[in-house]
Amino acid sequence: MKYSPKNNPRVIIIQKLYGKFFNKDENLTFPKHRFKKFIKDVVIGTIERDDVINDEIKNHLMLDLKMKNLDKVFQVIIKSAIFEFLYKPKTSIKIIIKEYLNASNFFIEDSQTKYLNALLDKISKKIRISNG
Repeated sequence: MKYSPKNNPRVIIIQKLYGKFFNKDENLTFPKHRFKKFIKDVVIGTIERDDVINDEIKNHLMLDLKMKNLDKVFQVIIKSAIFEFLYKPKTSIKIIIKEYLNASNFFIEDSQTKYLNALLDKISKKIRISNG
């Protein structure tokens, strides 16, 4: 069963972060949701730790991509996934990547999803090894 984007916590995370990163005046609100606490943690945590996340990107993906050249949704997905790799150690890498790939289907094309998968896989290994 394909569930609606409204029920997918990571789709909501991507939408909230996109709004905040690319429209600074946007007010963050978190409507009632089964995963409200998780959604709020990841959104606020990603925003608060943007510098740390950007450092991780520079350290591990500098050779692979230039963030500013990437699609904005792509940037948001990478940042929120990195936040989870760093600050949600109880969630397995496989789950985080799978969930973001599922969520990304609502925003980006399949060809980009493969690239995203490779990037998330690469950075997750570096982050979890160096910080684990």
